[in-house]
Amino acid sequence: MDRLQQRAWQYVAEVLPPEELPMLAAHALVDGHDSPALRELAGLSRRSDATEIRELYVQALHELGVPLPDEEAAGRRLLASLAFGLARGELSPKDVADRLSMTVAAGTQEETRFLSVAADYSEWIGPGELSRWEHDLRSAAHSLTSSNALGADIDMSSPRRD
Repeated sequence: MDRLQQRAWQYVAEVLPPEELPMLAAHALVDGHDSPALRELAGLSRRSDATEIRELYVQALHELGVPLPDEEAAGRRLLASLAFGLARGELSPKDVADRLSMTVAAGTQEETRFLSVAADYSEWIGPGELSRWEHDLRSAAHSLTSSNALGADIDMSSPRRD
C-alpha cells in the first residue's frame, strides 16, 4: 500500500494528528508525488492552523487521486493495525487500549471480539485481572490477524498517540 493511502486511513481514523501532515506532505514530494496543495501543505509549520492543514491535506489527496476511506473502513483498518502490532510485539496490550481513539465499528466476528476485549481495559484492573485481560487480548489479536487479509497492508510506523 502506498504511503499516502496508508496515511489517509490513519487520518480518517484520527490517529494521524494534523501537526504531522506538513512533514507527511514533504515526504510525499520526496517520494515523487506532486500537486499544488501538497506543495503548499509541505511549506506549513507544525504549528499552523489545524483547520488549514486539514483542508490542504484533503485537497492534496483529491488532487493526487487518493481517496479518503469512510470511517468504517478506516476504523476496521485501525483494529487490524493494532492487532498486528500486538501480534508482532510492536505494541503492548495497554498501547492497544490507549490507541482506540475513535468509535470503531467492527465488521467481523474477530474484529468484534478484539474490540470488545480491548475496550474492557481500565486503569483500575487488578494484577490478576490484568494478566487475564492481556491474555484474552493477545488471543483475540491472534484470531483477528489469522483471519485478516489486511496484514500485508498494515504499517505500524503510525498510528500512535503520544
